[in-house]
Amino acid sequence: MIVPTLESRLIVREKPLDRKPVMYQKWRDLLFLHWEYDPQAIQRTLPDGLKVDTYNDKAYIGIVPFFMKDIRPRFCPAVPGLSNFMEMNLRTYVHNKSGIPGVWFYSLDASNWLAVRIARKFFCLPYFDAAMASKSIGVNAPIEYYSHRKGTGEDSKFYFMYQETEKIDPVENDSLEFFLIERYILFSHCKSTNKLYYGQVHHKSYPLSNVKVDFLSDGLISLAGINKPNREPDHIIMSKGVEVEVYSINEII
Repeated sequence: MIVPTLESRLIVREKPLDRKPVMYQKWRDLLFLHWEYDPQAIQRTLPDGLKVDTYNDKAYIGIVPFFMKDIRPRFCPAVPGLSNFMEMNLRTYVHNKSGIPGVWFYSLDASNWLAVRIARKFFCLPYFDAAMASKSIGVNAPIEYYSHRKGTGEDSKFYFMYQETEKIDPVENDSLEFFLIERYILFSHCKSTNKLYYGQVHHKSYPLSNVKVDFLSDGLISLAGINKPNREPDHIIMSKGVEVEVYSINEII
């Protein structure tokens, strides 16, 4: 397989000119929690056709709770009650045989029943229904974030409290933050066709901030059948959010 270069990592950030987005989204108050992980262990969890992506020979697993806002198809307005919901994903970083870097999702929990069904059907993504709630008393106040995947036990209840501290300067293109955060391609596997697909999003670079996390849950990793690191994250950062254009998925040839 071809290993991603800095050039290939920058190219995927460019807006596609040959097609139009199928959906618009806003991602808000994203908390990025990452643990270093053995690349070989990650590779064993991936489908054929994908290779674990590494930074200084280290792989990473990430948990990202955040808020989806004003979700709508290209030709429709946002719908109150359907267009805003909470989401939390468990992910790692991969590339395909052509060296295109992207994200592999082990799971995506969401509080919107319809969004779960649409994402499963049209994007072949492993979405799950979850009971989710949040609380924040004002701008820049701590965010309390609760999630419990439906149909699972007490061990799958997750709680985070996080608060932005200070904004940081834009990151360098060869930095760990860039490797972890600036991802514009997702890969998925459709069981019915046994084929790999890729999708693309476009948005401005994430505005990043340091963050204080008072409570931490890492049980989502165990739900995916992966051994928990049993330590605090190796990297923590947050973003107030971006406005996103989402493009349709395509089969990997």
